[in-house]
Amino acid sequence: MHSPLLSILIPAKDEAGNLSTLLDEIAAALASTDYEVIVVDDASTDDTWSLLEQRASGDDRVRPLRHSKSAGQSTSVWQAAWAARGVWLGTLDGDGQNDPTDLPNLFERAQLDGVTLVAGHRTNRRDDWIKRMSSKIANKVRSAMLNDSTPDTGCGLKIIRRDAFLSLPYFDHMHRFLPALVQAQGGSCVSLPVNHRQRGTGKSHYGLNNRLWVGLVDMVGVMWLRRRSRLPIANADASVVTSSVTHKPDKTEVESKR
Repeated sequence: MHSPLLSILIPAKDEAGNLSTLLDEIAAALASTDYEVIVVDDASTDDTWSLLEQRASGDDRVRPLRHSKSAGQSTSVWQAAWAARGVWLGTLDGDGQNDPTDLPNLFERAQLDGVTLVAGHRTNRRDDWIKRMSSKIANKVRSAMLNDSTPDTGCGLKIIRRDAFLSLPYFDHMHRFLPALVQAQGGSCVSLPVNHRQRGTGKSHYGLNNRLWVGLVDMVGVMWLRRRSRLPIANADASVVTSSVTHKPDKTEVESKR
């Protein structure tokens, strides 16, 4: 079974109007990279699944998964990560607002200096005022409470080592707190500016109630997780310890020395 260097994970719910263009853009951006794309159809009611089946039949790099009932963005990304074969994971949203041309730059940075996660920073948001306001408040509160040194954890564009991601605690909405969770495990994170675009078609599944207020509640849980986290320490190798202990000579050894 082929193991690519990079697995792109895309959670998608009712994104049939955006996925075809997005997959074309990913293919163009990663033309020189060994990659796969795992798209999780989160119980869409439009033609998302039929579109993914058609794409997969003509491109073996596209691997679609499907939920029988909606499980949310974090669960979609988490399940895609377990199904992924790459050493690295790249995430982006299925609505087309994240620009795939930023992926090579983030991936190049991720492979330098032992970085665990590279997060995109949307410096010029193309969202409505509700999204901008809720994200601005949540980012300021989160930065003050978690001190994760990441200006835009809500950006869907991220590159992270797969083994590091799979070691993180899983919970709903965890995708908003990846830098803080990675740092709690001893990993390092950096942020790079990325492009942000208007949504192609369809409508957002997030509003004030399930973006701002839920995020603030989750933040308390992340603070508890970070406080209770303990970094792994080296264990002594039992075989080394045993071999270093001076053994009592047996009768044969004593006789041979006489």
